[in-house]
Amino acid sequence: MKKASGKAKASGDKKAVQKSKPKTTGDSKAGKALKVKKTLTKGEHSKRNRKIRTTKRFQRPKTLKLPRNPRVVAIRKPTTDRLDAYKIVKFPLTTESAMKKIEDNNTLVFIVDQKANKNSIKSAVKRLYEINACRVNTLNRPSGDKKAYVKLAPHFDALRSC
Repeated sequence: MKKASGKAKASGDKKAVQKSKPKTTGDSKAGKALKVKKTLTKGEHSKRNRKIRTTKRFQRPKTLKLPRNPRVVAIRKPTTDRLDAYKIVKFPLTTESAMKKIEDNNTLVFIVDQKANKNSIKSAVKRLYEINACRVNTLNRPSGDKKAYVKLAPHFDALRSC
């Protein structure tokens, strides 16, 4: 019987030792203090979970896209025709080479807007000078201007239309 009582005393001692240890987790004040101590010594972000990448290409994460909220509401003016006939044809050229073109080739030479194309030049000349153009050749000058050679139809005379 003595042996049994000895074992009982030994097991009772273990319980007594376990009760005397401070709890590390839970709601007790000592447990909270240990947690705070651990975070202060190790740092809050000491454990880092890395995402396992399955592809070699990096995809940007989707972020929050908020709708536009302007401080001042933009009021747009109604758009007018940006290139009318008067804006397309700036002025006729009257240099010696241009005058030779008029006499020999029945061709008028104009400086036109840089954004104008051949069809718009043809219609602008028809509207402004009331002549029919057979074809239009354009040339971009180094100065940044665009020169248009307007070949007139055979029944129109370039000397009279100037």
